[in-house]
Amino acid sequence: MEDLSLHLLDIVENSLTASATRIDIVIVEEKDEDRLIMAISDNGKGMDEEMKRNVLDPFFTTKPNRKAGLGLPFLAQAAQEAGGDLRIESGVGKGTTITAAFQLSHMDRKPLGNMSETLRVLRAAHPHINFSFKHQVRG
Repeated sequence: MEDLSLHLLDIVENSLTASATRIDIVIVEEKDEDRLIMAISDNGKGMDEEMKRNVLDPFFTTKPNRKAGLGLPFLAQAAQEAGGDLRIESGVGKGTTITAAFQLSHMDRKPLGNMSETLRVLRAAHPHINFSFKHQVRG
């Protein structure tokens, strides 16, 4: 995936598969801390501990028509390549939050991409989903 907006699309598809009706997207650029944070939270089914352990394995997927689940492993790799990491917070019946952190100035950090177009596509394709988006620049 060439930019973070494409990763966002993939993570949102996971949320939709998990029956989410609300998806919150937050992007924070912390210039003084040299950090970019992208967080996607949903109110979907959530994951148990075993699933949380397995979702970063590219050969694990919950989708019956696929043999691999590459979205989260690719996002984790993108974060690590840019001096960051990926965190998953989830509980059964409590939804999921995926937080990817990147070193803002790292030469291997992928660009944000066209977030406004990505959000426009998501809202048009899923009008029944309550999306929120916040982009903060600090420093």
